[in-house]
Amino acid sequence: MKGHGSKFGRKKEEAIAALLSHRSIEEAAKAINVNSNTLLRWLEVPEFRDEYRRARRQAVYQAIARLQQATGVAGVTVLKLMTDPNVPAAVRLRAAECVFAHAIRGIELEDIEERLAQLERSADESKPGWRK
Repeated sequence: MKGHGSKFGRKKEEAIAALLSHRSIEEAAKAINVNSNTLLRWLEVPEFRDEYRRARRQAVYQAIARLQQATGVAGVTVLKLMTDPNVPAAVRLRAAECVFAHAIRGIELEDIEERLAQLERSADESKPGWRK
C-alpha cells in the first residue's frame, strides 16, 4: 500500500486491510467505521479496486509461500502414514494414491514445459531473420 501523503488516503488503506481480514463488506466497513455503501462505492473506483486486487494477490502469494515451506513436513507425514502398519489400510491407501497422483502431475508438468519450450523454439526459428 502507499505511504503517508499519497492521494490514496489512510482510510482507504484501512479499508483494504479490513476487506482482507473480514468475511464480508459489511464487517469490513464496520471495522473501519464507514458505511458499507461507501466501501462498495470505493470498490468501483479503479485505483482502489486495483490496489485491493494487488493487496489480495500479495496475501495469496504469502500464503502459498508458507504452504511451500511446509511441503517437506507434508511429505514426511504422508510417508509415515503410508508405511505405518498401525495406520488403517484405507488411510495408507489414500496416502499412496496421493503420492502417485502428485508424481504423475509432476511428470505431466515436465512434459508440458518441454513441449512449450519446443513450440517457443519453433516460433523463434520461423521468424524472419532468425539465425541460429
